[in-house]
Amino acid sequence: MAPKTETTPIVAFTLDFETGGLQCQTCACTQIAIHATRLDTFERIGTYISYIHPYSQKTIKGVTEKRKVLKSKYDVDEEKPMLYENKALTYSAITMDMLYEQGKPIEQVGQEVLQFIKDNTPKGGRNMKPFLIGQNVAFDEGFFCQLMEYAGLIDDVAKLLRGTKDFYGHWHPYMLDTIILGQLAMCHKPNIDSYKLEIMCERLGIELTDAHDADADVSATTNVVSVLTQRMRNEDGGYSGPTLAMATTEKSRKHFKI
Repeated sequence: MAPKTETTPIVAFTLDFETGGLQCQTCACTQIAIHATRLDTFERIGTYISYIHPYSQKTIKGVTEKRKVLKSKYDVDEEKPMLYENKALTYSAITMDMLYEQGKPIEQVGQEVLQFIKDNTPKGGRNMKPFLIGQNVAFDEGFFCQLMEYAGLIDDVAKLLRGTKDFYGHWHPYMLDTIILGQLAMCHKPNIDSYKLEIMCERLGIELTDAHDADADVSATTNVVSVLTQRMRNEDGGYSGPTLAMATTEKSRKHFKI
């Protein structure tokens, strides 16, 4: 009897950013947390957390506005600091002193994130590449792309993660949003009108401590996916609601090639 070969696991990277505001074009990344998770067992295989030292805006072709045009060789290009709004800092309980004292340069963080992804990615085919998971993950994707662009590593990370280029030629990673997953799983239940992370954790019996800390939010986000995935894998069902409709498409062509 031939020995059983182990299947290469699919890995996902759950991430969360704390930021200096809502606009990824002008606001800074202040903290990043990423967990690497095997999706067959939901075992965490790696963790990366870092504060990011305050930094200035960089000109990214096709994304950010051009800086001041130098009129002569004696002119100095003025740096424009990224935004750190008081409301955003209060929300995450991060202070500028913390960032200056504990933060790493954004270029270093980008390099470390890239290495973290490399170190926690099993060898496999193109369709086995990791993807990103997040709560309202489109927000985090903007800051993730800012981080990697500012570090000059966007082309490198695009080789590691599943993703595609949009109409304008900008690369975007594939992402799973827990808000959408939660809506699919729970929108049939009464009195659910919000899919905030805290509310979904409460509904699913998941403990969430230290909300709005990037690492705590990543743990809770991964656990939401774990619980809902466990329900999908329940071969005996477990769904007590009405039978869901199955989509059908009326045949419109008379001839098909086999």
